Amino acid sequence: MRNRRLLLLPLVLVALVLALWLALTLGMVQLTLDEPGRVQFAELLTPRISLLVLAWLIGVLAVMGALMKWWVPRVAALPELAEQTRALVNATEPLQLKTHPAAERQALIEAINDLATQRDGLRGDVAAQVAQASASVRQERNRLAALMAELTQSVVVCNRDGRILLYNNRARMQFRALSSAPQLTGGAELIGIGRSIYAVFDKKLVEHALETVQQRLARGAQHPAAQFVTSTRGGQLLRVQMAPVTDTAQDAAGPPELSGFLLMLDNITRSFDEQTARDRLLYGLIEKSRSSLASTQAAVEMLGYDDLEPAMRERFLAVLRDEAATMKAHIDEVAHKSSRNLHTRWPLDDIRGLEFVDVAAKQIEAQCRLPVTIEAADPALWLRLDSFSMLQALTYLGERLAGEFQLRTLALRLAPQGGRAQLDLVWTGHAMSTETVMSWELDPMRIGGEASPMSVREVLDRHDAEMWFERDRVRHQAFFRFLLPLASAQDELDMDMVQAVESRPEFFDFDLFGAAAGAGELDERPLGELTYTVFDTETTGLSPSGGDEIIQIGAARVVNGRLLRQESFEQLVDPGRDIPAAGIPIHGITPEMVAGQPRIEEVIPAFHQYAQDTVLVAHNAAFDMKFLQLLEQRTGLAFHQPVLDTLLLSAAVHPNQESHRLEAIAERFGVTVLGRHTALGDALVTAEILIKLIPLLRDMGITTLGQARAAAQKTYYARLKY
Repeated sequence: MRNRRLLLLPLVLVALVLALWLALTLGMVQLTLDEPGRVQFAELLTPRISLLVLAWLIGVLAVMGALMKWWVPRVAALPELAEQTRALVNATEPLQLKTHPAAERQALIEAINDLATQRDGLRGDVAAQVAQASASVRQERNRLAALMAELTQSVVVCNRDGRILLYNNRARMQFRALSSAPQLTGGAELIGIGRSIYAVFDKKLVEHALETVQQRLARGAQHPAAQFVTSTRGGQLLRVQMAPVTDTAQDAAGPPELSGFLLMLDNITRSFDEQTARDRLLYGLIEKSRSSLASTQAAVEMLGYDDLEPAMRERFLAVLRDEAATMKAHIDEVAHKSSRNLHTRWPLDDIRGLEFVDVAAKQIEAQCRLPVTIEAADPALWLRLDSFSMLQALTYLGERLAGEFQLRTLALRLAPQGGRAQLDLVWTGHAMSTETVMSWELDPMRIGGEASPMSVREVLDRHDAEMWFERDRVRHQAFFRFLLPLASAQDELDMDMVQAVESRPEFFDFDLFGAAAGAGELDERPLGELTYTVFDTETTGLSPSGGDEIIQIGAARVVNGRLLRQESFEQLVDPGRDIPAAGIPIHGITPEMVAGQPRIEEVIPAFHQYAQDTVLVAHNAAFDMKFLQLLEQRTGLAFHQPVLDTLLLSAAVHPNQESHRLEAIAERFGVTVLGRHTALGDALVTAEILIKLIPLLRDMGITTLGQARAAAQKTYYARLKY
């Protein structure tokens, strides 16, 4: 296509020149002849006109061949090289043009690469000086990131429009618990840089709290905060404290300008339920006691009569005995439940079961001086423990076992058991009596010669846990078995969320303080200010209308020109049909991998919410969007947001390049391709390419979303239909 355009105009001109030259030559020959000669010349020429046309065509073909060999490669090289050079100029990382076999072109490429190397060296020197000058700022930023990551309270900072610009790990876990599909999105459809906090909280409620904060700011309050309690769509109760984020550049003489707000979140669902249960217990005691007291009072009054018959007196005494027994039973029930609550109200923390078992093994090994192995530990289990006292109990039992039975090894194993966790302290050989077990359980613990005021039984009561002794005669093993409480579903922590050191920079973007959502229609918004959901699908085949289905969706967000890798979406999908064997080597997804995965009707609602209020981006987006459009009738969900296609944008920016395949574009921009033909891998590469394309579009005068969409539709590839 590109070579055809370069060849067409010069070829037409040459063809016209050859035709004109042939006509002029014949005309000049005719002018040199007399009248009889002209007639004879015409008679000779007329039957041979086809030969003249053939000669003209041969000449045109010869010229075309010469143009294809010498003209087109040299002319085509200039705009192609210019586009590659512009990409190199806008590259943020070192990038070099590829070598070329043509000597004259290679000389120019080497000169450009030399300039790029010199530029990269100067840029590196400047970056080093900037890094040195900003070391203290970076240190403060890292301290802030570390502090935010380690806080045990959920913290979210928003700009004035409610767009999230900072959050910590705890908030991420909190929002995961609030998600309607945590196994699919991990809460990423609710929280993320640039996302709206109003996806979780009622906008009017937050605005009312903001008004309260602003009024207190205007009055000069020292701590202008507000607090409210709200319920989420999932039925969770949250207590929210709001504090203002003010503009430090504001004139100190006037009231500070509110540029955003900070939210500190506490999930009070459990404490509210516990308080409700206590109130219900107390109310039940009062109601049950009221009728018993009334009956008792009536019986006492009747017994006060001197003339009461013995049979009647005995009947009223029986009433007193029955009501007293009833009241005692009610009080005993309340006392039992209250005592249980007192034991379990000790502050407990969530800890990963595998981590607790690992720490316990090391501590017992160090204290008892014998090897401790971990036979099995379910990595998905999270325990709710006072880990210090529980470790003391395990160490105490291990020390007594080692001292009294001269054991050589101990072992730990952890597994789920119903709604609890089953932790075993295992040894080989020696058994013990029930009296010995009870003695060890009730005696105050001594560890390393130091006495503890607590017993194993008190530790168990603190956790509302149980312990007993068992023997496995087949394996010749004995063990103490503990039934421990699990962390509730709303408080379970995801391991990916706990590993925060590398992810901290992804968790905040203070540039969003200046962003104003809704500052204009999307088509009028600058490309650099938009939030993008860059996605890709893997499918059973290439025919959306022919019955092929999605087998994987992957997506990532681009906010403020930054790729937020850790706010990604990736999900395998059970297509409900066979996966052709020919496609498996390409995408690597086998039928076994999708077996048991959710169907597309479950995944699309989660992805729809994840992509809400963003611009969709894909490479060859017509293909992926066709699958989503065909799902509208089955799911009732439509993706109405604007769509950008990096294939079309690349063709608009680089019309003279031979290929606009994802790999070719990535190579031009120096983007590393990882996980090719996986949905998330391709989405991440596409996102990197989008970030590289935006400044090139800006250099062409294409600055807004509307302009980018219009430019994309003018390209040749916009004709592709599925």
